[in-house]
Amino acid sequence: MNIHPTAIVDPAAELDSSVILGPYTIIEKGVRIGQDTTIKPHSVVSGPTSIGSGNVIGPFATVGAPPQDLKYKGEDTELNIGDNNQIREYVSIHRGTVTDRGVTTIGSDNLLMGYVHIAHDCIVGNSAILANAVTLAGHVEIEDHAIIGGLVAVHQFSRIGAYSYIGGLSGISKDVPPFVIVSGIRKQMRVSGINKVGLRRHGFDKDTLKKLDKAYRIIFMTPDLLLQDALQQAADEISDCEPVNQLINFFRNSKQGVIRTLESSD
Repeated sequence: MNIHPTAIVDPAAELDSSVILGPYTIIEKGVRIGQDTTIKPHSVVSGPTSIGSGNVIGPFATVGAPPQDLKYKGEDTELNIGDNNQIREYVSIHRGTVTDRGVTTIGSDNLLMGYVHIAHDCIVGNSAILANAVTLAGHVEIEDHAIIGGLVAVHQFSRIGAYSYIGGLSGISKDVPPFVIVSGIRKQMRVSGINKVGLRRHGFDKDTLKKLDKAYRIIFMTPDLLLQDALQQAADEISDCEPVNQLINFFRNSKQGVIRTLESSD
């Protein structure tokens, strides 16, 4: 085990023999770290926290700290992190609360750039990218392959759909649909189209993109239709495309309301 002499490891922590700990790292009680994970200098990992294999946690990160919630009374809530994540410098990730799931969850293959904050009870899926200083309030859910630009703030309980792209400096207070590009601040949030470049990069074929584009035009570009009618029309006309079904169900399952306003052409 490659542990720097200045690192402090609680005897009750469980570390794989391949874990690397840099200078002045602190690993507290209740922490479990899998194989080939590296933790850079001055980072603090608090428990109960489970970290999988192949992760790199950058300098001065704070992982598994208690939630910033006044209702929190010291309960043993958790943070679970998957495999092969890049968690860069000064990132902070907090454990869950008993008023919700009791656990914050980070999947695998994510990139969390510098100064990202992930609050209590959030769920981050797989292969998401959160750029510098993205801030997630409590109970936020980020689906797979979402990309969030720098300095974006996401309101509590919001959902960010799979393969969506959020422009930098945005303020999110509603759910962001999957497969689309959005930007803006709260009531000025606007949808500017299907994330075609990102979808092509992830192997979506031309037929699927064509069907998603058709669904987009029905759902977002028919202001004379009530949302429920637009969703039903899309479901009726494009019934054989799983991503379209995913888009429709995202709207139907929303509790916060979903961003639907189009970007102005001015």
